[in-house]
Amino acid sequence: MRTPHIQTHHAAQSDGAPPEKVPLGRNPYDELAALADHPLDDFLTEDGQAPRQDEDAEVPWAPPNHRRGSRRRNRATGLPTVARLLVWVLTLVCLVTLADRWALLYAEHKTSEQLKDKLHLTAAPEVHIGGFPFLTQLAARRLDSVSVTVPDIPAQRVTLTQVTATASDIRIDGDGPTTVRGALVRQVHGQVLLSFADMNRELGASQVTFTAQGPGRVLAHGALRIAGRDLSVRAAADVRRVGDRGIATSVDGIQLDIDDLATYRPGTRPTEGLHLTPASARRLTREGEKIRSLLTVPEIVHRLGVPDSLLRAALHDEDKLHRLTGAPRFLHDLTGINLLDTALAHPGLLKQLGLDPSLLTALTKLTRPQIADHFSFAVQLPKPPDGALSLQRVTVDKDGIRADVSGAGLLLGR
Repeated sequence: MRTPHIQTHHAAQSDGAPPEKVPLGRNPYDELAALADHPLDDFLTEDGQAPRQDEDAEVPWAPPNHRRGSRRRNRATGLPTVARLLVWVLTLVCLVTLADRWALLYAEHKTSEQLKDKLHLTAAPEVHIGGFPFLTQLAARRLDSVSVTVPDIPAQRVTLTQVTATASDIRIDGDGPTTVRGALVRQVHGQVLLSFADMNRELGASQVTFTAQGPGRVLAHGALRIAGRDLSVRAAADVRRVGDRGIATSVDGIQLDIDDLATYRPGTRPTEGLHLTPASARRLTREGEKIRSLLTVPEIVHRLGVPDSLLRAALHDEDKLHRLTGAPRFLHDLTGINLLDTALAHPGLLKQLGLDPSLLTALTKLTRPQIADHFSFAVQLPKPPDGALSLQRVTVDKDGIRADVSGAGLLLGR
């Protein structure tokens, strides 16, 4: 008997079991009908799966695990304690700092008042006590440093614009900021400024201006009224230190300009007296009548050193006169002649040159010290009650006159 041939195929299973052989002639609808005869719950039970429990069924009670939550609560309850401690520390630091700053401000104020009274100042100085904290320095009765700025100190004719000083190694006599009786300053270093702005206001009365001409030299220029006329005046002043606490000036190089005709320098040296300006001398040589009048004065001809034969030829020949007076050597010698005595002896010559005789008479009566007095000045630092205070190097810059100050052993407040 012939065995029927049955074709099979392998069905893939997810659990890795060998594939199941299924006959090819099997009807799948018959299999579905067979499943309908069995309840699904039975089918699942028969397959070994437990039926799903009802949602309303009670869940067995089990004790909770408090170990992790207890750790979190312990940490949380510890944080407020640390925060409160931190707030107390910060509050204490703030109170101590405020007390220290209050004591510092009070000490600075009292020091400023004492300096004003002891040095007879018109304005209270600005005092700054260095170092932090201040109370520890006060307890040790020793300050690290104190900076003082004093404005507007009267110093004879002028006012010192500013005096700045820094004191170090200060020993305090007192137990607290309200009981400080005095202080001993071991070392002081500072600087004095005499500004040109104050010098212009106090010395020049808005008519004279002071500027720097070099490291130790001051140039003054302005106007000076003489014989009813305002003459332009220039002067140079050398700045020097006088003694330990003084600054003084030596005025020289005084020159008064009479328009653009002549210059007058008080004194008897060859470069001083009344001299024609180069522009005025050049104009004079171009005017034949005026230059001839000048050459008729023997004193002038003698100072020019012109030979008599050449002079006579020039006075009678226009070309020879121009060649003589137009030479650079003649112009140089003409501006170097002091015309003061000659002009006063020949008033008519002054008028020809355009000069007023009354003005020259007033200039001759004006001495060098009288002119220098308008520009000279001196400065004297106030003497401290105790200790030594002295000026050192004196210099001139664009802002004014500066001098270094040093002191030692200054006793204040006792």
